[in-house]
Amino acid sequence: MRIVLQRVSEASVSTGGTLCSSIGRGYMLLLGVMTGDTEEQAAWLAEKILKLRLFDGADGKINDRSITDIGGGILVVSQFTLAGNLEKGNRPDFLRAAPPDEARKLYAFFVERLRGSGLTVEIGAFGEMMQVSLVNEGPCTILLEH
Repeated sequence: MRIVLQRVSEASVSTGGTLCSSIGRGYMLLLGVMTGDTEEQAAWLAEKILKLRLFDGADGKINDRSITDIGGGILVVSQFTLAGNLEKGNRPDFLRAAPPDEARKLYAFFVERLRGSGLTVEIGAFGEMMQVSLVNEGPCTILLEH
């Protein structure tokens, strides 16, 4: 699994000009599921994200608090293009991306693990063309793989 995590002050997803979901301060996650990925990997990544300390503390200390500490929101958007391979030529291939049914199951499992934290967790429209908007706070962007 490959995740691009962005700390945001706000983020939203629309399809066809209609707002699907939005969050305020928190994390925008782009999630790519690869062939062979497992629930164990998804659970590990969800736990890691919930414990990451990327928010300043009350005393201004950098990277002192987690998403759960601040009660932030999480927006998870599926993105098979994270499996893109550019080793040959200029056209990416997406052969490493999990088949849609397999990816949808792991995506849903991952989202449920995050929701188990009690935080607000919103989702994009799996398999649909989406318009994603966000304000990256910092900027702070991290790539996670497992």
